[in-house]
Amino acid sequence: MAGYAGAIDQGTTGTRFMIFNRDGGVAGSAYQEHRQVYPRPGWVEHDPLEIWNVTRKMMQEALELSGLQPHQLAGIGITNQRETTVVWDRVTGQPLYNAIVWQCTRTREICQDLISRGMESMIRDRTGLVIATYFSAPKLKWILDNVPVAREKAEQGQALFGNIDTWLIWNLTGGPNGGVHITDPTNASRTMLMNLRTLEWDGEILDMLGIPPAMLPSIRPSIDRSHYGRVAVGSRFAGVPVCGDLGDQQAALVGQTCFDRGEAKNTYGTGCFMLLNTGTDIVLSRQGLLTTAAYGTEPGRCNYALEGSIAITGAAVQWLRDNLGLIKTAAETETIARSVEDSGGIYFVPAFSGLFAPYWDMDARGVIVGLTRYVTKAHIVRATLEAICYQTREVLDAMNADSGITLSALKVDGGAVANDFLMQLQADILGVPVVRPTVRETTALGAAYAAGLAAGLWLSLDELRANWAVERVFEPQWSADRRESGYAGWRKAVQRAMRWV
Repeated sequence: MAGYAGAIDQGTTGTRFMIFNRDGGVAGSAYQEHRQVYPRPGWVEHDPLEIWNVTRKMMQEALELSGLQPHQLAGIGITNQRETTVVWDRVTGQPLYNAIVWQCTRTREICQDLISRGMESMIRDRTGLVIATYFSAPKLKWILDNVPVAREKAEQGQALFGNIDTWLIWNLTGGPNGGVHITDPTNASRTMLMNLRTLEWDGEILDMLGIPPAMLPSIRPSIDRSHYGRVAVGSRFAGVPVCGDLGDQQAALVGQTCFDRGEAKNTYGTGCFMLLNTGTDIVLSRQGLLTTAAYGTEPGRCNYALEGSIAITGAAVQWLRDNLGLIKTAAETETIARSVEDSGGIYFVPAFSGLFAPYWDMDARGVIVGLTRYVTKAHIVRATLEAICYQTREVLDAMNADSGITLSALKVDGGAVANDFLMQLQADILGVPVVRPTVRETTALGAAYAAGLAAGLWLSLDELRANWAVERVFEPQWSADRRESGYAGWRKAVQRAMRWV
């Protein structure tokens, strides 16, 4: 009997495949990183074929570790790094260029041109997004404008576009041999090409950017009871339904069972992303947040969310490790940060990809301010963790102002929440309790929930709520004076980073 659900969690730094039982417990898991490609300063790419090969490998490893057979999976869900853009040949299945990652800033001039042409208000009203290098549409336009073979094949109807979810689903279901070319509202809403109200591609925006509509995938429900397709023959998973698709942050919202209006979560990964469920209401932000699809259960309808997107959080820790060599593993940051009482008067604003919410400054760049001879490696490590928390505070303030809802606690998830020091620091800087669930990989869990709901493994949202459990609550310990003084210093530092380019 099929009593399990599988989830492909394809993230910015690596791919995980997880298998969950009906209680939301983990039956098997495997993870592997992939290469980060930096052709020029500010450019970030991934190899789509490497991602596909790693995905297949992790599916096999997790299945073997679980001791299960493929027929015991009711369905497979996909969750993915959003906005990362792939263009490939529908006949050969070969990418026509590396995937351009959401962090990449090469499309600054394209974005600035749209802003100069007065398109910002129209884009925000229709898509819920600001014009920024973050989103897929400028990346797709860059590929079409700069890779001649991509434009040629696009005009011939031979080139396909998708974010990573679309690329993986197409390959899973057969690739050149009948692969299904689809996406869901959560991923489509991150392209800057989907109309939030109709949940369809916006023809006027496509024309404005010179994007042939035939390149784009069909938009299907995030939880698709009719199923997108089945894993193709030739895979050990052949015949298993592929029936759930959620962008990573929306998947975490589902995994945290934030199904009611006013419920919110924050995910700590490469970046940091806070989402607030606004129900069926489209709430356009006045505070620098994004309006996005939260999840869809039937064609043409979905729940929406306000989102605060922060580009660099966990990636700043990775930078300490890979670029500066200050740490060997991310886990070391907890011990090192505890070794000092404070950050020694410094602030680190990691605006490597500009600043996202609530500023949306493409010209910002990273800075460390307040340096003196007193500052040590430990202070820089602690300031890196503080930067994660202060950026989250800015987003929470904006969310409270936009929604009129003052959050009394924050549900958290993602790899970095294992760091107890970071979570306590977050509670201290926010001034509200931080709630860590028993299952921390809620992004993968949300994708599994989507597939399991579509396949009938779970019959209601209440069943999923019953699975959610608290592992630990971090209560604020700082005084109000310390909290506000630190926050004032942070905001002063942010001003030093802005408008640098």
